[in-house]
This record gives sequence, C-alpha cells and structure tokens, in this order.
Amino acid sequence: MAKATSDIRVRDIRLTLTGRAGGLSQCSPADPCPSASPSAAGGQTMQTRAIPSTCEALPTVGLGTYRAFDAAPGDPLHRPLPAVLGELFNKGGTVIDSSPMYGRAEETVGGLLSIHEPRSPAFLATKVWTRGREEGIAQMERSLHLLRTDCIDLMQIHNLLDWQTHLPTLRDWKARGRIRYIGITHYAPSAHDEVEAVLKAEQVDFLQINYALDDRAVEKRILPLCRERGVAVICNRPFGGGALLERLRGRPLPGWASQVQVTSWPQLLLKFLLAHPAVTCVIPGTGNPRSMADNAGAGFGLTLTDAQRQQLIALVG
Repeated sequence: MAKATSDIRVRDIRLTLTGRAGGLSQCSPADPCPSASPSAAGGQTMQTRAIPSTCEALPTVGLGTYRAFDAAPGDPLHRPLPAVLGELFNKGGTVIDSSPMYGRAEETVGGLLSIHEPRSPAFLATKVWTRGREEGIAQMERSLHLLRTDCIDLMQIHNLLDWQTHLPTLRDWKARGRIRYIGITHYAPSAHDEVEAVLKAEQVDFLQINYALDDRAVEKRILPLCRERGVAVICNRPFGGGALLERLRGRPLPGWASQVQVTSWPQLLLKFLLAHPAVTCVIPGTGNPRSMADNAGAGFGLTLTDAQRQQLIALVG
C-alpha cells in the first residue's frame, strides 16, 4: 500500500496536540486519569475524557457514519458531508467511527479527510467484520487504503464476530504501530452476556455499545465492569435508533436545561449519557451539518446531576 500523503497523516498532528511524541503515558483503574478537560478548536472548547489505558484525552462527542456517509461524490447526499466534518472539527470533536459494513463510508471519510484544510485532527475508528484470520487482515488492509492512512487509531471487532481469531492479529498490529487501540463492539442487548464475558477474559482499550435514555441495560453490569477494567466506552445508538427523538419531538425541554447549556433534545439525550462516569464518547450519526453542530453542543456546559438524570428517566418511563 502506498504511504498516506502528509495532509492526511492525522497521527502526526495528534502527536503535536497531545504531546505524545515520547510515547503514551500509562495509568491503571486504581490510578485514574483526569475525568474531563477542554479541547480547543475554532475558538471554542469541548469537554474531553481520558482513555483509561493511556490517559490520552478524547473529545466527548464524535460522529457515526452509518448510512449517512454511504454516498459517492456527485450524489446529493454527499454534498453536505464536508460541512459535517467541518462542524465536528470546529466544535472540537475528533472521533469518526466507521465500518466495512457501512457501504462506502470508509472511502467517503478517507476522501474527505484527504482534502480537508487545515489538516484533519480526526481520531479514526473502524472495525473488522468477517471470519478468518487472513480475511480479517485483508479487510483491515482495505480499511487503511480506503481511509488513506497508515495508522488507524481504533480497530474494533464488530459485533464480536470471530473475536478469538481477530484479537491476536489486532494485538500484533498494535505492537507494530498499525493501530493504536483495540476495541470490541455490539449494539444488541441480547449480546451483553457475551460482551461481559469477553471484557472479563481479555484486556481491551475500548468497548462500543448501545446506550440511550430508553435503552439503559448496560448500566447494570457492563458500564461498572468497564470502570473496573479500565475500558473506554463509546456509545452507539445514543438516540435509541431514532424512535426516542420522535417521542420527544414538540415537548418542552425541562426548565433547568438552560442551566446546563442545553438548547435541544438531542443535546440533552447525549448529555444524559455523558453524565455516566464510565462513558468516554458518544457518536451520534448524521449527514446534516446543522445536526452535527447541534449534537456537538452536548460536549459543552455543565454535567447533569443525578436528580436531573432521574427526571429524564421518569419522563420516558
């Protein structure tokens, strides 16, 4: 594979931003990282959370690319996507999550980052989603090519598919600097028992899991286990697949919303998740720049109190 061009060598930019040129610092769950700090971008600040395995700061609101980024140049759905990335970066966000199962999403992200000015600060996350060692390697090589980079920040075993086979490969790639972090993912509550078993048996850096105001099953065992094991948590399906927003459409925000710098239901639903101490980042998906800017607003302002969280839980039943 040809080396990535300098304008998309996002890893080099992050070395400057986070001071990691001398290597990543290490910390254990018993010696926790700072819980939050500002991430400056475009004259604004977004809160960050520390990745437990390294203490590297990660902005709390990122971008999911399912469906919205499955669009080719020239497609009307592709036209707003450069502005979506622009809003993410301008607000201080960096995490972009993709997958080989998302159609053209990896290719679209790679293409847009290659022309982004100034150089992108993206934290690139994607997945391996196939069976077999050689098939997994081939798929990850293709992801590197499509994303136009020589190092992917986070490689995740998608839906735990053939995880026993892929995990040794991911560890080898991490040791060789081809990926920086290892993760596992799932989106279905029915898989939580298996997720829990893997987290107990293996050490990984990240878990990406379904969590929403109306889908709180992970609060019982999964999130406390991640805190105990020092695993960063990325929340997918943060709006409950979209049905939750439909239920709340047209309803007034709680009277205290302005006190926590919230102006919309999407922001409030994301803040609900970010108020949990185990959560590192949320990745709502969108192909709309205005929605991206609105979602990013959840990374600003005060954290919800326990009383405010309980009020929202009572609101959805």
